[in-house]
Amino acid sequence: MEVERREKLALQVEALIYASEMGIGVSEIQQVLSALHETEIAEETVIEILDTIKERYLQDAHILELCYINDGYQFLTKPAYYRTINQLQTHRSKKKLSPAALETLAIIAYRQPITKLEIEQIRGVNCDYSVHRLLEKELIKIAGKADTLGKPLLYATSDLFMDYFGIASTADLPKLKDIVHEENAIGETGE
Repeated sequence: MEVERREKLALQVEALIYASEMGIGVSEIQQVLSALHETEIAEETVIEILDTIKERYLQDAHILELCYINDGYQFLTKPAYYRTINQLQTHRSKKKLSPAALETLAIIAYRQPITKLEIEQIRGVNCDYSVHRLLEKELIKIAGKADTLGKPLLYATSDLFMDYFGIASTADLPKLKDIVHEENAIGETGE
């Protein structure tokens, strides 16, 4: 019966580590298990269970390993799989924004906070999909509601936008006069 109880505790500890958003310490595991079983679970028991789990995950059949980092335990991918995971991250990062989404993002960056209607008036086309994709990629955020009829949502760039483009604030964006060249001007210039 003791072996069966210990295996059940081991599975519960494994579940706690897996479900924890960050590392989980021995004392927290002990507190959760003690509350769950309505009896005191010794710290030594938790440590022995953690050692057992760590040994089991060292086998080649597992891609994860149990690591003790910053006063907590967490599952991490074994170094042998770093290259594979890096390939996935590289693949995902290559998913570029469409020209329409880039145009929408530029309008939001320079005119924020701005409503979708104002973006559409500048672009001349519907921008529902582009705004949705930019929100999904967390490059823009909802910055509130406008004080106009219907209270439309206002959009602004996010902190991720700043990180992605390596700028501290929107003041670091290139000035429009530096981007627009005279040969791009429409109409005749005055004498």
